[in-house]
Order: sequence, then structure tokens, then C-alpha cells
Amino acid sequence: MQPADSRPISVYLVAASPRCVLCGLCVEFLLGPAQPASMSSELGGKVILVTGASGGIGSAIARGFANEGASVVLHYRSGREAAKALQQELGVANTLSVRADLTREAEVKKLFAQAMKRFGRIDSLIANAGSWETRDVPLQEMSLAQWRKTFDGVLTTTFLTAREFLRIVRKQKRGNLVLIASTAGVFGEAGHADYAAAKAAIAYGLTRTLKNEIARLAPHTRDYCGGRVNCICPGWTVVPRLAAKLRDRQALRKVTATMALPRLGRSEDVANAAVFLASDKLSRHMTGQTMVLAGGMEGRLLWKPDEIDPDLV
Repeated sequence: MQPADSRPISVYLVAASPRCVLCGLCVEFLLGPAQPASMSSELGGKVILVTGASGGIGSAIARGFANEGASVVLHYRSGREAAKALQQELGVANTLSVRADLTREAEVKKLFAQAMKRFGRIDSLIANAGSWETRDVPLQEMSLAQWRKTFDGVLTTTFLTAREFLRIVRKQKRGNLVLIASTAGVFGEAGHADYAAAKAAIAYGLTRTLKNEIARLAPHTRDYCGGRVNCICPGWTVVPRLAAKLRDRQALRKVTATMALPRLGRSEDVANAAVFLASDKLSRHMTGQTMVLAGGMEGRLLWKPDEIDPDLV
């Protein structure tokens, strides 16, 4: 449909809006849509700090970023041998292994200082570290000491590392943060109210608040998407600390009966999601999101136990 003055629509748009803030849309209208970009993550040369890198999920995340050509800071607390072995595997030239107790403010500061001294910048923080009580303890039997220890191990560690990272982002004017929570924070987990509550705080309150704060520290510009914060909530994942429980075939049936895809997650699944979310190329318009990575898990049974073949999970 032609405008009232009968000039061609393309001329009318340009003439009517000589200072159009949507000039990119005008160009697309005039010249046609841009060709799809390649799916390269463009993480080569970036510096990624992974907390809890000596564990099953953390080490997979570190490998994922190393495979993209990034330099990786490998944090560990007690898994020194595993962290050193991972560093040798990934190459000493592009990695740094640092021990720190993330519940201690001074040690968190030291961790980030060492990373900055070595690489000069930190482009992404993957806040993966977290500890919990593996025994099932109903809330009415839970001690205050356990509650506080879990919150320190899960939430305080995330607070201190995120805070230190955001202080660096403020100076760099660039950076993104990926928080690792859990489906326990989405659906709850009987016997682990402390862990579920702490992870829910990360998955929702912290993620959705920090995405607004980081956008002011690292604002969107013509050539930069802006600072971003997102969260991954893994479900049941094959890691060493769950090995004993996952050898129980009946437990496998019970766990996977709530999943549309009745299969346990692998550490590499979390790593792939972390790489995607940390890439300003692949997820540049994604922030404040909580990604549940659990095969379509719901808080209800989707399969009868005898319909699940434990050999396929």
C-alpha cells in the first residue's frame, strides 16, 4: 500500500525518519534480511573462570570452553589432584589452577586477583561450585548448623564470586555470568530443603536481579550486546558423587519416570549449555533466563516404573 503522497514506500520511510533509531530495521527493509551468521561461539581468546572445576560437571564445563579456544581458570577447593590433572589435559599455557575456599571473602578476592594477574581480564564467570549434605534429612530433623553450612556452601559462595566478578565487569564494561543452580530449586527435593531453598534463590531471585544490575555495569553499545546473566538448572546428572545411588535400578526408574526424555543428563549437556550462554554471539539477546536441563522433568510421574528400562537411562 502506497503512502498518501504516492512516493515509493522505501523513499517515504527514509524521508520521514532521517534520524530513525531503528535504522537497522530500515536497512533490512530496503535491502532485505541479512544472511544467517555462522554458529561459531567466538569464544576463542576469551577468559573463563569456572568455580568447582575439579568436579564432574565443572571439569566438563572447563573442557567445553577449552575446546572453543578459550583460556580457563580452574578453581578448586579440595580436589587438587583432579584440578592439576585437568590443567595438564587442557594445556598449562592456556589454563590457571587456583585453590580457594569460596565461603571466605579474602580467598575469593585472591582467586580473582590471580586470574587477573595471569590473563588481564575475565570475560565470563561460570559459578558452578556448591556443596550439600548428601544424606536425606527432613526439615524437622535438620540442625541449624546444617542449614547454615549448606547456605554458605551454595549461596554465599555464589554471592562472593559474583560480587567480585561484577566489580571487574564494572571496570571492563563487558562480561557475562552463568549461574549453576539445580532442579531442586525448581521442583523442590524432599530431604534437602536447605539445598533446594539455596538453589531456588540462585535460579530466580539472584538471576533476575543481577541481569538488571550487570546491564548498567556493561551497557549495550553499537558493537556489544551488553552484560548478561543466565542460569542453568541441571537435573539428575551422571557424576561421581551420585554413582552409588545411580547403581540402584529401582532408583533409576523412579528418577526418570518424571522425565519426558527418560534419560539421565551427562556433564557434557551442562557444558554445552554453559558455552551457549557465555557466548555473546550465540545468546546475545538472552539474559535473566533460567534454563532447566533435565529431559523435560515435571513434578509428576510421566511413566510407570515398569515402563522404564534402566539399561537405557
